[in-house]
Amino acid sequence: MTIPKNVWWFEVLLYASLVLDALSVAFDDRTPRPDMTEEMITARTLYALVVLVFVFYLIWLAARRRKNWPRWVLSGLFALSLGSLIPVVAVRGFEFGVLIDIVSSVLTALGLYLSFTGDAKDWFDG
Repeated sequence: MTIPKNVWWFEVLLYASLVLDALSVAFDDRTPRPDMTEEMITARTLYALVVLVFVFYLIWLAARRRKNWPRWVLSGLFALSLGSLIPVVAVRGFEFGVLIDIVSSVLTALGLYLSFTGDAKDWFDG
């Protein structure tokens, strides 16, 4: 069975967002400071990688295995990430890393929108 166009775009946009998030983690500042030890930095990086792998799995489940619940989990994670992005923009402004996070959020929003509209409606199991 061929994947509907909206589902294909959902998958592409969310994977692109995931690549940007992975690049953000890869180029994150890992300089130890008094308030951030090396162990804390390592734990934060490993946590980010585990979350990225989990999100990759959710995208795959939704797009390739036609599961409905991962779309809702991804929507919830997106809402949480927006909630954490707003204070970051307020504190750090529009620096390069924050702009990457904003572009990633826009890609995710577009992908999630497409997964709930058009020819994607009948793709996912109930």
